[in-house]
Amino acid sequence: MPGPLDGVLVVDLTRALAGPHAGMMLGDLGARVVKVETPGAGDDTRGWGPPFVQPDAEGAGRESTYFLSCNRNKESLALDLKSDDGRGVLARLLERADVLLENFRPGVLERLGFGAERLFALNPRLVVLSISGFGHDGPEGGRAGYDQIAQGEAGLMSITGPSPEDPQRVGVPIGDLLAGMYGAYGVLAALLERERTGRGQLVRTSLLAAIVGVHAFQGTRWTVAGEVGRAQGNHHPSIAPYGLFRCADGSVQIAVGSEGLWQRFCAAFDVDPATEGMATNGERVAHREEVIARVEEAFASWPAERLLARLDEVGVPAGRVRDLSEVYGWEQTLSQGLVVDVEHATLGRISLPGPPLRFFGQDGAETTRREHVAPPVLDADGAAVRAWLDGE
Repeated sequence: MPGPLDGVLVVDLTRALAGPHAGMMLGDLGARVVKVETPGAGDDTRGWGPPFVQPDAEGAGRESTYFLSCNRNKESLALDLKSDDGRGVLARLLERADVLLENFRPGVLERLGFGAERLFALNPRLVVLSISGFGHDGPEGGRAGYDQIAQGEAGLMSITGPSPEDPQRVGVPIGDLLAGMYGAYGVLAALLERERTGRGQLVRTSLLAAIVGVHAFQGTRWTVAGEVGRAQGNHHPSIAPYGLFRCADGSVQIAVGSEGLWQRFCAAFDVDPATEGMATNGERVAHREEVIARVEEAFASWPAERLLARLDEVGVPAGRVRDLSEVYGWEQTLSQGLVVDVEHATLGRISLPGPPLRFFGQDGAETTRREHVAPPVLDADGAAVRAWLDGE
């Protein structure tokens, strides 16, 4: 099934992760995505490893799992954008395109001859997504953007980790991923507006903007209440008990998000809800360490499997901490289409993490795209794209 963006042509000049993730999201929705890469080397992430698949192979035989993570449902076209031929092919593509994605440092695209004025002269209906590290203007607008640096500068590391003295990055490049997601969201809004105006526009986001955009209650905690959030491990700063708790043979997570749930929890595990410092959520947050100790005392004799069953029985939200091998083997993950099988040009049949959206018609029938295309080897579609531009 083609998807809701069937017929939309995306030209993807991006590399690394933020832009490629945005392009993959649009490809998952059915857009045709032509990924423009540097001849010979391609996207930087083709060389990011280990792990590599077939690490001893040469050239196209060695594939980076990093590249495979963010480039499904795309075609690859190798162009030297410093050459007349490369710029000429790009210009012809842009004349036909609906969307251009780029994440060069501010000013680079202009130096290549494709500033905003030229782009909209080539194609007034073009939607341009431009992703930077810290914004395209402002006192640090030209600064290079790398995810972990952005996680630190945008405050995320200060609220992640076991304590304020040990800030931690998120275990995936979350700033890149969020910028890609916000970017794709902006592209869709601009395409919708184009239906009314007939004209494209420039959409900008950055790693900084994307991370600040998900500060959520930690942001308003400062802007409204004047409190600076700090890292405090696996326990919620505003709800208690809510977090990871030790039990007889490991640990479980619980989320006691209301007073009703607290009453049920206490009844099930012989805890007095009127204990000093535990009667209300506000009191429990103020006495978090005592609450953690009391909950872990109640869990001390319970093996994790039995404990999770008991929590489910009384209606307290709970779960385990799975490693990734467990996640990808979990029937619930598979049932949601979150693993897809594709045929790769050099690797054969491989499995990839799948797209997170599903679509259904008014009759309830699922219309989600079912067939996906493997990430391309470098310039796999170069001849076909050039022939298409030439009308062959």
